[in-house]
Amino acid sequence: MTSAAKVPYDEFGLFHENIAEYHLQVSTQPQVARVATTLEGGRNVSALRWGSAAPRIVFVHGSAQNAHTWDTVCLALGESVLAIDLPGHGHSSWRDDGDYTPRALAFDIATIIEQLAPRAGVVCGMSLGGLTTLALAYQRPDLVSRLMMVDITPGVTPEKSKSITDFVNGPQSFANFDDLLARTIEHNPTRSTTSLRRGILHNARQLDDLSWAWRYDRRSHPRREPGASVAAGMWEMIERLHCPITLVRGGTSPVVDDADVAELQRRRPDAVVHVVDGAGHSVQGDRPLELAALLRQELASSRT
Repeated sequence: MTSAAKVPYDEFGLFHENIAEYHLQVSTQPQVARVATTLEGGRNVSALRWGSAAPRIVFVHGSAQNAHTWDTVCLALGESVLAIDLPGHGHSSWRDDGDYTPRALAFDIATIIEQLAPRAGVVCGMSLGGLTTLALAYQRPDLVSRLMMVDITPGVTPEKSKSITDFVNGPQSFANFDDLLARTIEHNPTRSTTSLRRGILHNARQLDDLSWAWRYDRRSHPRREPGASVAAGMWEMIERLHCPITLVRGGTSPVVDDADVAELQRRRPDAVVHVVDGAGHSVQGDRPLELAALLRQELASSRT
């Protein structure tokens, strides 16, 4: 695949690859549609709505990702869910002010959750999405009955997330698809080429000159001063939440360490912590079936 031809893309035409890779016994044509809600000022927040019933789970992805990062998890679950594109990502509008902090993002996504998934049993966020859902649970406790944070705590620092930011802060555009795929493989050595290719098609776009560029607003992952954290002041939020909290930690990820887990359990002794062996920071990409199983447990707990 080179820059010599236009590459066709159907965002709902790749599920058969997810299904084949994980040997799922589900339909290759699931019921999923793109939906959106309009914010004040005319911006929109886009999402994928799986199933026809009221969504039981809300998913919020990490920085430089999009709603399709949850596809295999959604297919494995077979539940009605809402997977949101954060502002500045996927098909959602970019913010003119470039403010992609968790508190600002939480304010934005509250609108679409309020409209489409106000009674979801679980709100699950990964990385930046995890901090955003934490802020959401603090700002709008009526919208979050159970919170699952995937490989993130307020203890995150630029040093812990360096391997991720090194990739995100790389080139914005590429002459051809092969160059983009090669860089992605270099920074994701444990993932299959098929899954990485699929992820690129969902997270990048081919321009009129047939080159490729990432879909996300580069300001959504700003460079910060050493030691600065986007999660400053968020440990106190955890202490003040009334909803149950579950942390899912990637077993090989450097982003959450033992000290973070200890701090979480000090501030919220009732917090549940799971470690997914073999998963890096993107648990939903590395071990989607294991994450789906944990989410089923959360849904079961939400009924009790």
